[in-house]
Amino acid sequence: MAEDGIRADWASKDFYAELGVKKDATAEEIKKAYRKLARANHPDSNPDDAAKHEKFKKVAEAYDVVGDAEKRKKYDEVRSLYGSGGFGFGGSGFPGGTAGGRGYNFEDLFGERGGAGGGGFGDMFGDLFGGGGFGRRSQPRARPTKGADVESTATIGFTESLEGVTISLRLSSDAPCPDCSGTGGKPGTKPRVCPECEGAGYITQSVGGAFSMNETCPRCGGRQLIYDEPCPTCHGSGRGLSSRTIQARIPAGVKDGQRIRLRGKGAAGENGGPAGDLYVTVRVTPHRVFGRKGDNLTLDVPVSFDELALGAEIKVPTLGGAPVTLKIPAGTPNGRTFRVRGKGARKSDGTMGDLLATVEVHVPAMLDPAARAAVEAYRDATAHKPLRSKLFDEAGP
Repeated sequence: MAEDGIRADWASKDFYAELGVKKDATAEEIKKAYRKLARANHPDSNPDDAAKHEKFKKVAEAYDVVGDAEKRKKYDEVRSLYGSGGFGFGGSGFPGGTAGGRGYNFEDLFGERGGAGGGGFGDMFGDLFGGGGFGRRSQPRARPTKGADVESTATIGFTESLEGVTISLRLSSDAPCPDCSGTGGKPGTKPRVCPECEGAGYITQSVGGAFSMNETCPRCGGRQLIYDEPCPTCHGSGRGLSSRTIQARIPAGVKDGQRIRLRGKGAAGENGGPAGDLYVTVRVTPHRVFGRKGDNLTLDVPVSFDELALGAEIKVPTLGGAPVTLKIPAGTPNGRTFRVRGKGARKSDGTMGDLLATVEVHVPAMLDPAARAAVEAYRDATAHKPLRSKLFDEAGP
């Protein structure tokens, strides 16, 4: 009878008043009111205010019902019947109650779900409060939980990093146990409310003085429910290992060491929660000729002394395109960098970076007699202009 009294108390609650909205409030108005009250009364923000803790529970209970369209419809029906005296809520509870001067068999009226002539008030209250019948204690519904994020590493070629590529990734990640679907209980058994946290999913721990903090309940692991018989496959953890292959798109212009986030490609969520994210760290293999600096490609171009001294036009390669011609002015110093527009890496806005070509004098390891004679003649011709005279002048005291 005591549980019947609890149900009567639930049916008589005004959830609209608890949220501070009218009965005909829109779903958006109800959500807005709930969020405002939840923020103001959340236990994390008010660790020592018992009144706000209680208010938070009541607000959450109210929103769980009227914030759901289907539950709200059934709740309104219950409230309508209750307000009109359709239920004989007396000191004796439901059994043997009367309405309109007539006797009712409440055992039949609020029969258990699945009984003869199902679909009556027992079903309605069972759906509304999460139980199998009007006379049962409500069990909390496990909260939807987002799946874990997954980390992976992918190695791609230099050209692929510039153009973008789709790769296959073999992933092994934490996932709900396939036998118990993540509940942690032996298949076919029923859970009960966790006695440690009383169905809250967390417990409050004092950390000294006036401070306290909420921690995931160690007994139910935040599931709010426990099973007396654990799942033999996962030993009650509710977790297993999932292996799968996915196709991941690496965007054009990705850099070596860059971390890419792929939403919803991580581990599966629990209790209808969304999947986690996949984070892929990209490793780019070096190119034999080209390098990269930001959105620009780099290229070291070997040249001869005479090409820099006298000037020249030389051809240099581009990555995946036709060669381009560099015009080297006479007297160009060694190590000068020339910029070729639009021949670099693709930027995030779709435009192209540049090619930075740096000229480096190539000194031959050996000279044939004619070349040696020419170099010696050049040395003799410039002997009166020592290159290092200024160096010694400026290094003096």
